[in-house]
Amino acid sequence: MDKALLDKLKEITDEERTILSGNSTVARNLYTNEKDFVVDSRKMLARGKLIDIRTHTRFIRFPRHKHNYIEIIYMVSGTTTHIINDSRQVVLNPGDLLFLNQNAYQEILPAGKEDIAINFIILPEFFDVAFQMLDGENLLKNFLVDSLRQDNRTAGYLYFKVADILPVQNLLENMIWSILNEQPNRHRINQTTMGLLFLQLLNYMDKIEQCEDDPYDNYLTLSVLRHIEENYRDSNLTLLAGELNQPVYLLSRLIKRNTGYTYKELLQRKRFQKAVELLGDTTLSINDIITAVGYDNTSYFHRIFREKYEMSPRQYRIKKKQI
Repeated sequence: MDKALLDKLKEITDEERTILSGNSTVARNLYTNEKDFVVDSRKMLARGKLIDIRTHTRFIRFPRHKHNYIEIIYMVSGTTTHIINDSRQVVLNPGDLLFLNQNAYQEILPAGKEDIAINFIILPEFFDVAFQMLDGENLLKNFLVDSLRQDNRTAGYLYFKVADILPVQNLLENMIWSILNEQPNRHRINQTTMGLLFLQLLNYMDKIEQCEDDPYDNYLTLSVLRHIEENYRDSNLTLLAGELNQPVYLLSRLIKRNTGYTYKELLQRKRFQKAVELLGDTTLSINDIITAVGYDNTSYFHRIFREKYEMSPRQYRIKKKQI
């Protein structure tokens, strides 16, 4: 990170000066007016703002709390230790990224002077541009989006170990600089930068160390989703289960529980997403498209396509060209 920017982030805040002078508890009134410790976006964001940043409060244990906004924590230097949902301990190292949705509880152990973490305070509507940039049906995208949805009932988090991914680091530094320096057109720039960050993270879903409640469960889920994304034409659950050293029936149950869809439904969603993309963007014959997405039964494809889109593939292609 740029030295001038890092020096600015290391500055002792007024809150931290109070702590260093002997105050042994976090001043809750800075964060919430509620009885329960729910950090309030109205305290953290100026009126009309959808995003802002602050450095994590050092020199004190930050008590158990949650947020009524989405928090992204970016570790700039040193380390911080987070207790998530009373059970998971996550140690952030420089370059790490932690997403917390609005139902996740968090407690943070005391941080030292050189432990600099940036808290992104983000209202859900800020992500509208980012989600639009992730166009097309993408199973990994859905996994990421669902973890941040305002109405998501799960106390979820996503922990990315992306210190060695230069594009991710550059995008985060750009966004921090833009917000701190109140860059002109920063609203659109920051929303677009967040979209670019998501696009990069989709390329590195294997860098997720932990998420939700069971890291291995989520490793298996992500492995299945990535396999379908990359091998939709000839994906085979039995072979995949063998590669993951899992019984087919257990893997099937896990997929349904964690995604809401069966393996067959996920595969069909991906194949038809690719089929409509080819119908709109290429001049391939419909039979060639059916083969390209992994079907050898044209009658079955036509029947399912009509059920799904209420028109034939040919009619769909004509409609797309008219748009």
